[in-house]
Amino acid sequence: MIAFWAVAGVLAAAAAGLVLFRAARAVRDDAADPTPDVYRRQLAEIDELAEQGLIGASERHTAHAEAARRLLGAADAPQEAWVAGLDGRRTTFAGAALAAVGALVLYLMVGQPGIADQPFAARLEGWRSADPASLAPPELAAVLTSLTRERPNDPQAFRFLAIAEGASDNPAGAVRAMRQAVRLAPERADLWELFGEALVSEAGGEVTSEAKQTFAEALKRDPKAVAARFHLARAEVVGGDRAAGLAAWRALLAELPADDPRYKALAGAIAQAEGQPAAARPNLPEDQQAMIQGMVQRLAERLKSNPDDPEGWVRLVRAYAVLGDVAKRDAALAEARSRYAGKPETLTQLDAAARAEPMR
Repeated sequence: MIAFWAVAGVLAAAAAGLVLFRAARAVRDDAADPTPDVYRRQLAEIDELAEQGLIGASERHTAHAEAARRLLGAADAPQEAWVAGLDGRRTTFAGAALAAVGALVLYLMVGQPGIADQPFAARLEGWRSADPASLAPPELAAVLTSLTRERPNDPQAFRFLAIAEGASDNPAGAVRAMRQAVRLAPERADLWELFGEALVSEAGGEVTSEAKQTFAEALKRDPKAVAARFHLARAEVVGGDRAAGLAAWRALLAELPADDPRYKALAGAIAQAEGQPAAARPNLPEDQQAMIQGMVQRLAERLKSNPDDPEGWVRLVRAYAVLGDVAKRDAALAEARSRYAGKPETLTQLDAAARAEPMR
């Protein structure tokens, strides 16, 4: 590897030297001012246009006089030939050489040119033999991906893969895995619920039309599915039918045992929707919470590098509101309102997104 970079550096230096040499030679060959030649060609072109009948005699006379005047002015101007000084060329060459040498030294200090190749297959084998609790989410997702290839008809394997993909900040991968899971076991309400939650995560906390259909499929199989009922009711609250959404939430709350960890979450959502201080911020299972937070972080990072995205800002504000992160919601809302101060429609969407009900 070092030999390769050494040869590449020599070739790059040779190419740079050739460019400098040719540039200096061109300066020596063309030291004279080329301006008079330009005006001479212009005079000849004027005559050609007149001979072809494209300009009249008066236009020819005027253009000819102007070009001749400029030619005389250029001919009388003092000639100051531009040449590249020896010092300037030495400085340029020295700078190029120092940059190449510095890059090589930095590579030798920081890089690991002698490290052995690490094929992905070998790393995957090591991850598969390790304790799953010791693996990072992307590593666990890679292991589960290989497992689903070995067990393509196991919906549970795809369910675990979806959870790992969500924790790896890959909501699209989670959606793909759950789509396969429900295809293999369409009778399982829990898979439809997780599929819907993956869709919500991918959409930045918004209950999209596809997510609504997915939650509806879960309720067909289990009318008491808590997550599906919660999200469908939240969609009604956010969509403007606040009374219907609150009624559905209250009915769900009445069915939950007081010691259910989702009880306080739902009670807090109801209180906030009613305009009362929330007793507690809603909570989600840890794996689902990781899926949503990873998606929101990715959206925020994308808007930092590409801020001209009004729809993205609306999604980000809504996501922070859904997560119950008031500080980040307000900060994102303030930045977006400042950016789109002249667009009333976008401001209305931002305000509506900031009023989204929390789900965490």
